Amino acid sequence: QVQLVESGGGLVQPGGSLRLSCAASGFTLAYYAIGWFRQAPGKEREGVSYINSYDGRIYSADSVKGRFSIARDSAKNTVYLQMNSLKPEDTAVYYCAATVPTPPNGLDPDEWDYWGQGAQVTVSS
Repeated sequence: QVQLVESGGGLVQPGGSLRLSCAASGFTLAYYAIGWFRQAPGKEREGVSYINSYDGRIYSADSVKGRFSIARDSAKNTVYLQMNSLKPEDTAVYYCAATVPTPPNGLDPDEWDYWGQGAQVTVSS
């Protein structure tokens, strides 16, 4: 059974950092595309960043480039999202997702099959 469990969310001040973790079970993460998405109140879910299953390339939304980074630890079957220079507009529930093969538009949430339960990230002073 495919399962994804996020952790590491919380409250942080603007300019601060957080690292989210997503532990996978029931499948080998290294063979899947793995991504992070977020959904702010009243808004649609949007893609943040993902790793291509074919070659490990990373793709990120313009809004987080230079601030967020995604990384995969195959030994731990876990993927991380390091978030730096956080802004209030980054406040959202963050989800990790997995699918295979990598979708043509990897930042489109509709292209992904397996989802975690989400982790709340709140950026506020």
